Amino acid sequence: MTQSLRIIFAGTPDFAAKHLSALIESNHQVVAVYCPPDKPAGRGKKLTSCATKELALANSLHVEQPINFKDQEAQQQLASYNADVMVVVAYGLLLPEIILSTPKLGCINVHGSILPKWRGAAPIQRSLEAGDPETGVTLMQMDKGLDTGDMILTARCEITSTDTSASLYEKLAELGPSALLETLTLMCSGKYPRVVQNNETSTYAAKLDKSEAELDWQLGAKVLDRKIRAYIPWPVAQFTFTDKKTSEHHIRVWQASVVSDDCENKVAGTILSVDKQGIVVSTKENALRLEVLQLPGKKALPVSDILNGRGDWFKVGQLINGFTIIKNDETLNEH
Repeated sequence: MTQSLRIIFAGTPDFAAKHLSALIESNHQVVAVYCPPDKPAGRGKKLTSCATKELALANSLHVEQPINFKDQEAQQQLASYNADVMVVVAYGLLLPEIILSTPKLGCINVHGSILPKWRGAAPIQRSLEAGDPETGVTLMQMDKGLDTGDMILTARCEITSTDTSASLYEKLAELGPSALLETLTLMCSGKYPRVVQNNETSTYAAKLDKSEAELDWQLGAKVLDRKIRAYIPWPVAQFTFTDKKTSEHHIRVWQASVVSDDCENKVAGTILSVDKQGIVVSTKENALRLEVLQLPGKKALPVSDILNGRGDWFKVGQLINGFTIIKNDETLNEH
């Protein structure tokens, strides 16, 4: 095998584009770039190209955008590029077995977790939510299963107590390209490791759903803190309450911290203190200080600014209970 490979690249978001950029700057030859079809975006619903397509066109690379690979024409077109390997990064389309076996060395994938943990659509968010001490990227040989292929190389990084999914995304976007180039160097040698995954220790990273964003004060503060950080930038954790006029308000939480506090004799969801540092709320275990909030239709602001305009919404002794803020002397709203 030569030291330069003919590569088909398949990817969609900025995360994928950073890997494509590394390939363009390497000694390898990118013979084609595959992206999903353009999608309508914005108020005008104008067809918009993904980050990977824009980078490919800026570098005069061939771009293919099949809806899928079911028809023979799409399969033959891919085969015509006579690639050594196909690199797949956050592509979003399933590859049938005929495509997986078309390049000489098959297809490899850059997956955002330390496999076999967190196979699936949301590995970054799920690892943070679960409280994992580290995450990383795994380069694997793709097979017909969901992230079940043999592992070639793993690169790791620490998950800190202040990381959000957005910050972990950036860490892995820096880690992944160098790991990809290292993997391709191994593949050029003709002898590279292929470690079979242990299915018994695998976990599944289900796609995030908006319904998960609603905070449940019956959970512990540490769990809630991880959820808040895991749901940035989407769907963003929130709590919902009803004011005196019975109007519901959905408040997003962009930053919080755990406060050591004995909440054993306090109803979960009770506001314990309010000051410019934040709104401290009791949970099942310890308390949570809400520090940066976003009111409906407004931008995210520190609590000190929120209190200047809506201090009447957050009083010590009030409850955020059943996702509804109420006064102690009022009837509880059960949701």
